[in-house]
Amino acid sequence: MTDTDTKPGSTRPEDENPGLLANLAFGFQHVLTMYGGIIAVPLIIGEAAGLPPGELGLLITACLFMGGLATLLQTLGIPLFGSQLPLVQGVSFSGVATMIAILNTGGGLPAIFGAVMASALLGLLVTPVFSRIIRFFPPLVTGIVITTIGLTLMPVAALWAMGGNSAALDFGSMGHIGLAAGTLAIVLVLSRLGSAAVARLSILLAILIGTAIAAATGQADFSGVTQGAYLGLPTLFHFGWPTFQAAAIVSMFIVMIVTLVETSADILAVGDIIETKIDSRRLGNGLRADMLSSMIAPVFGSFTQSAFAQNVGLVAVTGVKSRFVVAFGGLILIALGLAPVMGRLVASIPAPVLGGAGIVLFGTVAASGIRTLARVDYEHNANLVIVATGLGAGLIPIVAPRFYDAFPAWFSTIFQSGISSSAVVAIVLNLMFNHTGARGAAHAALPSVRREAAL
Repeated sequence: MTDTDTKPGSTRPEDENPGLLANLAFGFQHVLTMYGGIIAVPLIIGEAAGLPPGELGLLITACLFMGGLATLLQTLGIPLFGSQLPLVQGVSFSGVATMIAILNTGGGLPAIFGAVMASALLGLLVTPVFSRIIRFFPPLVTGIVITTIGLTLMPVAALWAMGGNSAALDFGSMGHIGLAAGTLAIVLVLSRLGSAAVARLSILLAILIGTAIAAATGQADFSGVTQGAYLGLPTLFHFGWPTFQAAAIVSMFIVMIVTLVETSADILAVGDIIETKIDSRRLGNGLRADMLSSMIAPVFGSFTQSAFAQNVGLVAVTGVKSRFVVAFGGLILIALGLAPVMGRLVASIPAPVLGGAGIVLFGTVAASGIRTLARVDYEHNANLVIVATGLGAGLIPIVAPRFYDAFPAWFSTIFQSGISSSAVVAIVLNLMFNHTGARGAAHAALPSVRREAAL
């Protein structure tokens, strides 16, 4: 059955439409969840490029606008592009180090934009390869990757809970951590005592209540909301026409490969969470949407686009599987990109509030992975070793961020991401132990393994 096939009278869970008000509320919840992440990359790159505050603000709004367009493409889809899954798109973290390296060579933002456009085109050409590897993603592999996604995001939640800025004097203060703990407690109370509708909106409500508490206790600063333009259209090639440098393109192409691996994992993860069919055609459509969005992004002044793993966690927490909810989130991102004042308002939400909510969100992703791993057969095979090694590989960049500093740049780019490193290791070990040689043939004959491969 393909992604467009359904049984008579049946509906894919992601095609359910909860209505206008619910779409707006749940969509806004998705935006709040990923807002800190989507503005972090332009902040880092813009500051590294020495942009003045006004130009930095334009770079941020460009990334918001492009994230909204990419989300609409991924969720609603057009022929050959878009997985039609509840995946929020935004600027990928995986290319930050590479883009800073391009800046340091003197190419400036135009060289980054040129490298992103050219490498995305190359990525588009290799997507058929990635879309055909879905049979090598049984629950054994997807469970490892989903668990790693949640675990790799926990340091982000901890950073937010401690204040978000490690250079600040009050970083890690009891005030910050107490606010995060309070927000977490609100999420838990609303999830336990609220109605079904309240429980689904528990993250959004907790963020709003936590922000109100922060404002009342002097931990929120909204003074910057009214500073700057209220409305503004994105300007095409505002930061200059792209330039194309061979070394920069090669470096960014490695990043694109990492992005393809991570997006494949996110698509399979959300498919598992919402219990919908993911085949090679649908996976390919999702990957092509990523690459097309990344090719277009530099036109508006943005960077590589990919799915946000933290929003996969939100889908798992709320149980809201509708892609139309996320599409409304995309519309909100576009509105924020066209209305900088709204972006500044959302940006004023204290980081500890997001940290408290993030603990639940990211922990739920890891728990979903553990649930998937519970379906794996561990008898008379090496699956336990594969799980242990795959998770270990994914955790190394978290517990020892400088572990790969001495490795070649291309290797470090791939394995510095816990998500991509766990995916690569899990796939390779699954091939070695379960798909090759006499042992692999014997395992393939086991009914439990056949059931895994069919999922």
